[in-house]
Amino acid sequence: MQISRMTASHLLVLLFPSLIGAFTTPPPPAAAFTTIISHRHHHSTIRQQHRQQEDALLVSKSKCTALYSMVDDDYPSDYDAEDLEPTSKSVSVDLEEDDAAIRDALKRELLLLASVTNRGEFATPEEKDIIVDLVTQLEALNPTADPALQSEGEWDLVLSSTQSFRSSPFFMAIRAAVPDENKAMVENGFNIHDRATTASRIGHVRQIISKNLDDDDLELTSEVDVNLGILPGFPVRVRGTVITNAQLSVLPPETWNVSVKNTQVKGSNVPFLDQYLDDFPIELPVGDLYERVRGSVPVANLKTFYVDEGLRITRDVDDNFFVFSRA
Repeated sequence: MQISRMTASHLLVLLFPSLIGAFTTPPPPAAAFTTIISHRHHHSTIRQQHRQQEDALLVSKSKCTALYSMVDDDYPSDYDAEDLEPTSKSVSVDLEEDDAAIRDALKRELLLLASVTNRGEFATPEEKDIIVDLVTQLEALNPTADPALQSEGEWDLVLSSTQSFRSSPFFMAIRAAVPDENKAMVENGFNIHDRATTASRIGHVRQIISKNLDDDDLELTSEVDVNLGILPGFPVRVRGTVITNAQLSVLPPETWNVSVKNTQVKGSNVPFLDQYLDDFPIELPVGDLYERVRGSVPVANLKTFYVDEGLRITRDVDDNFFVFSRA
Protein backbone atom coordinates (compact mmCIF):
# COMPACT_ATOMS: atom_id res chain seq x y z
CA MET A 1 0.00 0.00 0.00
CA GLN A 2 1.43 3.38 -0.88
CA ILE A 3 1.76 5.76 2.02
CA SER A 4 1.17 9.38 1.09
CA ARG A 5 2.89 12.34 2.69
CA MET A 6 0.99 13.52 5.74
CA THR A 7 0.71 16.86 7.49
CA ALA A 8 1.79 17.45 11.07
CA SER A 9 -1.85 17.31 12.17
CA HIS A 10 -2.34 13.89 10.59
CA LEU A 11 0.88 12.68 12.21
CA LEU A 12 -0.24 13.77 15.65
CA VAL A 13 -3.60 12.03 15.23
CA LEU A 14 -1.87 8.85 14.06
CA LEU A 15 0.81 8.56 16.73
CA PHE A 16 -0.60 10.22 19.81
CA PRO A 17 -3.34 7.68 20.61
CA SER A 18 -1.03 4.67 20.26
CA LEU A 19 0.55 5.11 23.70
CA ILE A 20 -1.73 7.72 25.22
CA GLY A 21 -3.04 5.25 27.78
CA ALA A 22 0.43 4.17 28.85
CA PHE A 23 1.70 7.51 30.15
CA THR A 24 -0.26 8.79 33.09
CA THR A 25 -0.35 11.51 35.71
CA PRO A 26 -0.94 10.67 39.40
CA PRO A 27 -3.87 12.01 41.40
CA PRO A 28 -3.05 14.20 44.38
CA PRO A 29 -1.88 11.98 47.27
CA ALA A 30 -3.79 12.90 50.40
CA ALA A 31 -0.65 12.89 52.52
CA ALA A 32 1.04 15.37 50.22
CA PHE A 33 -1.56 18.09 50.84
CA THR A 34 -1.01 17.95 54.62
CA THR A 35 2.75 18.17 54.13
CA ILE A 36 2.49 21.02 51.63
CA ILE A 37 0.33 23.13 53.94
CA SER A 38 2.88 22.74 56.73
CA HIS A 39 5.63 24.14 54.51
CA ARG A 40 3.80 27.26 53.22
CA HIS A 41 5.18 29.66 55.82
CA HIS A 42 8.63 28.05 55.56
CA HIS A 43 8.76 28.64 51.81
CA SER A 44 7.65 32.27 52.18
CA THR A 45 10.72 32.91 54.32
CA ILE A 46 12.98 30.86 52.05
CA ARG A 47 11.82 32.80 49.01
CA GLN A 48 12.94 36.10 50.56
CA GLN A 49 16.29 34.55 51.46
CA HIS A 50 16.83 33.29 47.93
CA ARG A 51 15.97 36.70 46.49
CA GLN A 52 18.69 38.18 48.68
CA GLN A 53 21.13 35.42 47.66
CA GLU A 54 20.38 36.04 43.99
CA ASP A 55 20.98 39.79 44.32
CA ALA A 56 24.27 39.14 46.11
CA LEU A 57 25.26 36.60 43.48
CA LEU A 58 24.62 39.01 40.62
CA VAL A 59 26.74 41.65 42.32
CA SER A 60 29.60 39.24 43.06
CA LYS A 61 29.62 37.83 39.53
CA SER A 62 29.54 41.23 37.83
CA LYS A 63 32.61 41.75 35.65
CA CYS A 64 31.82 45.03 33.92
CA THR A 65 29.63 48.14 34.15
CA ALA A 66 27.58 49.45 31.23
CA LEU A 67 28.13 53.20 30.54
CA TYR A 68 25.13 55.37 29.75
CA SER A 69 25.07 58.72 27.97
CA MET A 70 22.39 60.14 30.23
CA VAL A 71 20.86 59.06 33.50
CA ASP A 72 17.56 58.15 31.83
CA ASP A 73 19.07 56.15 28.94
CA ASP A 74 17.73 52.60 28.74
CA TYR A 75 20.67 51.16 26.79
CA PRO A 76 24.50 51.61 26.83
CA SER A 77 25.79 54.72 25.08
CA ASP A 78 28.08 52.73 22.74
CA TYR A 79 25.10 51.07 21.01
CA ASP A 80 21.81 51.94 19.43
CA ALA A 81 18.83 50.02 20.77
CA GLU A 82 18.08 48.45 17.39
CA ASP A 83 21.63 47.08 17.22
CA LEU A 84 21.22 45.05 20.39
CA GLU A 85 20.07 41.50 19.65
CA PRO A 86 18.62 39.18 22.32
CA THR A 87 21.18 36.70 23.57
CA SER A 88 20.42 33.00 23.87
CA LYS A 89 21.01 31.09 27.10
CA SER A 90 24.46 29.54 27.35
CA VAL A 91 26.32 27.30 29.77
CA SER A 92 28.02 28.90 32.75
CA VAL A 93 30.93 27.17 34.45
CA ASP A 94 31.53 28.24 38.04
CA LEU A 95 34.88 27.20 39.50
CA GLU A 96 34.71 29.23 42.70
CA GLU A 97 35.28 26.91 45.67
CA ASP A 98 33.27 29.17 47.97
CA ASP A 99 30.15 28.61 45.80
CA ALA A 100 30.00 24.90 46.64
CA ALA A 101 28.17 25.64 49.90
CA ILE A 102 25.68 27.85 48.04
CA ARG A 103 25.01 25.05 45.53
CA ASP A 104 24.41 22.54 48.32
CA ALA A 105 21.91 24.84 50.04
CA LEU A 106 20.06 25.50 46.78
CA LYS A 107 19.88 21.79 45.98
CA ARG A 108 18.55 20.92 49.42
CA GLU A 109 15.74 23.44 49.13
CA LEU A 110 14.94 22.36 45.56
CA LEU A 111 14.71 18.68 46.52
CA LEU A 112 12.54 19.55 49.52
CA LEU A 113 10.09 21.37 47.27
CA ALA A 114 10.17 18.49 44.81
CA SER A 115 9.20 16.03 47.54
CA VAL A 116 6.30 18.02 49.03
CA THR A 117 4.79 19.05 45.67
CA ASN A 118 4.88 15.63 43.94
CA ARG A 119 7.59 16.57 41.42
CA GLY A 120 6.17 20.08 41.15
CA GLU A 121 2.70 18.99 40.05
CA PHE A 122 0.87 20.42 43.06
CA ALA A 123 3.09 23.45 43.68
CA THR A 124 1.35 26.73 44.46
CA PRO A 125 2.14 29.81 42.34
CA GLU A 126 4.47 31.00 45.10
CA GLU A 127 6.27 27.65 45.23
CA LYS A 128 6.58 27.64 41.43
CA ASP A 129 8.28 31.03 41.61
CA ILE A 130 10.70 29.72 44.22
CA ILE A 131 11.43 26.63 42.09
CA VAL A 132 12.20 28.79 39.06
CA ASP A 133 14.52 30.94 41.18
CA LEU A 134 16.34 27.89 42.54
CA VAL A 135 16.77 26.29 39.10
CA THR A 136 18.01 29.55 37.57
CA GLN A 137 20.54 30.10 40.34
CA LEU A 138 21.84 26.53 40.08
CA GLU A 139 22.27 26.87 36.31
CA ALA A 140 24.32 30.02 36.92
CA LEU A 141 26.49 28.05 39.37
CA ASN A 142 27.00 24.99 37.16
CA PRO A 143 30.36 23.44 38.15
CA THR A 144 30.85 21.22 35.09
CA ALA A 145 32.28 22.04 31.68
CA ASP A 146 30.50 20.44 28.70
CA PRO A 147 27.54 19.15 30.74
CA ALA A 148 26.02 17.38 27.71
CA LEU A 149 29.09 15.12 27.64
CA GLN A 150 29.12 14.52 31.41
CA SER A 151 25.62 13.09 31.91
CA GLU A 152 26.07 9.36 31.50
CA GLY A 153 24.41 7.12 34.07
CA GLU A 154 20.97 6.50 35.53
CA TRP A 155 18.82 9.48 36.52
CA ASP A 156 15.43 9.66 38.29
CA LEU A 157 13.06 12.53 37.56
CA VAL A 158 12.39 14.47 40.78
CA LEU A 159 10.91 17.73 39.48
CA SER A 160 9.58 19.25 36.26
CA SER A 161 7.92 22.49 35.18
CA THR A 162 5.53 20.62 32.87
CA GLN A 163 3.85 17.21 32.65
CA SER A 164 6.35 14.53 33.65
CA PHE A 165 5.47 12.28 30.69
CA ARG A 166 7.02 14.90 28.39
CA SER A 167 10.46 13.75 29.55
CA SER A 168 9.94 10.67 27.34
CA PRO A 169 11.45 10.78 23.82
CA PHE A 170 8.11 9.49 22.51
CA PHE A 171 6.38 12.75 23.44
CA MET A 172 9.44 14.83 22.58
CA ALA A 173 9.16 13.50 19.03
CA ILE A 174 5.50 14.51 18.79
CA ARG A 175 6.40 18.06 19.83
CA ALA A 176 9.35 18.17 17.42
CA ALA A 177 7.16 16.98 14.52
CA VAL A 178 4.86 19.98 14.89
CA PRO A 179 6.12 23.41 13.72
CA ASP A 180 6.28 26.22 16.25
CA GLU A 181 3.39 28.03 14.58
CA ASN A 182 1.20 25.01 15.42
CA LYS A 183 2.57 24.61 18.94
CA ALA A 184 -0.84 25.34 20.49
CA MET A 185 -2.26 22.25 18.79
CA VAL A 186 0.18 19.81 20.37
CA GLU A 187 0.00 21.60 23.74
CA ASN A 188 -3.77 21.09 23.68
CA GLY A 189 -3.22 17.41 22.88
CA PHE A 190 -0.87 17.02 25.85
CA ASN A 191 -3.33 18.78 28.16
CA ILE A 192 -6.22 16.58 27.00
CA HIS A 193 -4.08 13.50 27.61
CA ASP A 194 -3.16 14.82 31.06
CA ARG A 195 -6.79 15.31 32.06
CA ALA A 196 -7.93 12.02 30.53
CA THR A 197 -5.52 9.98 32.63
CA THR A 198 -5.94 11.57 36.06
CA ALA A 199 -7.40 8.32 37.45
CA SER A 200 -4.10 6.56 36.80
CA ARG A 201 -0.79 6.79 38.63
CA ILE A 202 2.76 7.27 37.53
CA GLY A 203 5.71 5.83 39.45
CA HIS A 204 9.41 6.13 38.78
CA VAL A 205 10.45 8.12 35.73
CA ARG A 206 14.03 7.20 34.90
CA GLN A 207 16.48 8.10 32.14
CA ILE A 208 19.48 5.91 31.39
CA ILE A 209 22.19 7.57 29.31
CA SER A 210 24.90 5.32 27.93
CA LYS A 211 27.42 5.16 25.12
CA ASN A 212 26.42 3.58 21.84
CA LEU A 213 28.90 0.82 21.07
CA ASP A 214 28.43 1.25 17.31
CA ASP A 215 29.33 4.95 17.07
CA ASP A 216 30.24 7.99 19.13
CA ASP A 217 26.65 8.93 19.91
CA LEU A 218 24.88 8.34 23.21
CA GLU A 219 21.70 6.36 23.80
CA LEU A 220 18.80 7.49 25.95
CA THR A 221 16.49 4.92 27.51
CA SER A 222 13.37 6.29 29.18
CA GLU A 223 11.55 4.09 31.71
CA VAL A 224 8.14 5.13 33.05
CA ASP A 225 6.36 2.97 35.64
CA VAL A 226 2.60 3.27 35.19
CA ASN A 227 -0.46 2.05 37.06
CA LEU A 228 -3.58 2.27 34.89
CA GLY A 229 -7.16 2.23 36.08
CA ILE A 230 -9.24 0.19 33.62
CA LEU A 231 -12.57 1.77 34.57
CA PRO A 232 -13.48 4.42 37.17
CA GLY A 233 -14.38 2.66 40.43
CA PHE A 234 -13.27 -0.72 39.12
CA PRO A 235 -10.74 -2.25 41.58
CA VAL A 236 -8.52 -3.78 38.88
CA ARG A 237 -5.46 -1.86 37.72
CA VAL A 238 -2.90 -2.67 35.04
CA ARG A 239 0.75 -2.07 35.87
CA GLY A 240 3.76 -1.99 33.61
CA THR A 241 6.87 -0.10 32.56
CA VAL A 242 6.87 1.82 29.28
CA ILE A 243 10.37 1.84 27.80
CA THR A 244 11.34 4.20 25.00
CA ASN A 245 14.77 4.18 23.33
CA ALA A 246 16.32 7.10 21.48
CA GLN A 247 19.62 8.17 19.96
CA LEU A 248 21.44 11.21 21.36
CA SER A 249 23.74 13.25 19.14
CA VAL A 250 25.82 15.55 21.34
CA LEU A 251 26.63 19.14 20.35
CA PRO A 252 28.88 20.41 23.16
CA PRO A 253 28.72 22.07 25.53
CA GLU A 254 25.01 21.66 26.34
CA THR A 255 22.91 20.34 23.44
CA TRP A 256 21.45 16.92 22.65
CA ASN A 257 19.64 16.10 19.43
CA VAL A 258 17.19 13.33 20.34
CA SER A 259 15.83 10.89 17.73
CA VAL A 260 13.27 8.36 18.98
CA LYS A 261 13.74 4.74 17.90
CA ASN A 262 11.20 2.40 19.54
CA THR A 263 8.82 1.89 22.45
CA GLN A 264 7.74 -1.23 24.33
CA VAL A 265 6.00 -2.33 27.54
CA LYS A 266 7.54 -4.65 30.14
CA GLY A 267 6.62 -5.93 33.58
CA SER A 268 2.86 -6.09 33.04
CA ASN A 269 0.78 -7.60 35.85
CA VAL A 270 -1.82 -8.98 33.45
CA PRO A 271 -1.85 -12.81 33.73
CA PHE A 272 0.08 -14.54 30.93
CA LEU A 273 0.75 -11.18 29.22
CA ASP A 274 3.78 -10.46 31.43
CA GLN A 275 5.49 -13.74 30.53
CA TYR A 276 4.55 -13.37 26.88
CA LEU A 277 6.01 -9.85 26.65
CA ASP A 278 9.20 -11.01 28.38
CA ASP A 279 9.58 -13.99 26.04
CA PHE A 280 8.45 -12.17 22.89
CA PRO A 281 9.02 -8.43 23.38
CA ILE A 282 6.81 -6.32 21.14
CA GLU A 283 8.38 -3.05 20.07
CA LEU A 284 6.53 -0.21 18.41
CA PRO A 285 9.03 1.05 15.79
CA VAL A 286 8.21 4.71 16.27
CA GLY A 287 11.26 5.95 14.38
CA ASP A 288 10.54 3.76 11.35
CA LEU A 289 6.93 4.88 11.37
CA TYR A 290 8.00 8.52 11.26
CA GLU A 291 10.35 7.68 8.38
CA ARG A 292 7.53 6.15 6.35
CA VAL A 293 4.98 8.85 7.11
CA ARG A 294 7.00 12.07 6.93
CA GLY A 295 10.31 10.98 5.40
CA SER A 296 12.45 11.58 8.49
CA VAL A 297 12.50 11.14 12.24
CA PRO A 298 11.75 14.43 14.05
CA VAL A 299 14.72 15.63 16.08
CA ALA A 300 14.02 17.03 19.54
CA ASN A 301 16.50 19.46 21.08
CA LEU A 302 17.44 19.23 24.76
CA LYS A 303 19.88 21.49 26.58
CA THR A 304 21.57 20.60 29.86
CA PHE A 305 22.73 23.68 31.75
CA TYR A 306 23.60 22.05 35.05
CA VAL A 307 25.15 18.73 36.03
CA ASP A 308 27.19 17.60 39.00
CA GLU A 309 27.81 14.32 40.78
CA GLY A 310 24.19 14.02 41.88
CA LEU A 311 21.89 16.43 40.00
CA ARG A 312 21.09 17.32 36.38
CA ILE A 313 18.87 20.09 34.98
CA THR A 314 17.77 19.75 31.36
CA ARG A 315 15.45 21.99 29.31
CA ASP A 316 13.39 21.15 26.23
CA VAL A 317 12.70 23.25 23.14
CA ASP A 318 9.92 25.13 24.94
CA ASP A 319 12.21 25.91 27.91
CA ASN A 320 10.41 23.48 30.22
CA PHE A 321 12.93 22.14 32.73
CA PHE A 322 13.37 18.63 34.11
CA VAL A 323 15.41 18.04 37.27
CA PHE A 324 16.97 14.60 37.65
CA SER A 325 18.70 13.03 40.63
CA ARG A 326 21.37 10.42 40.02
CA ALA A 327 19.97 6.98 40.84
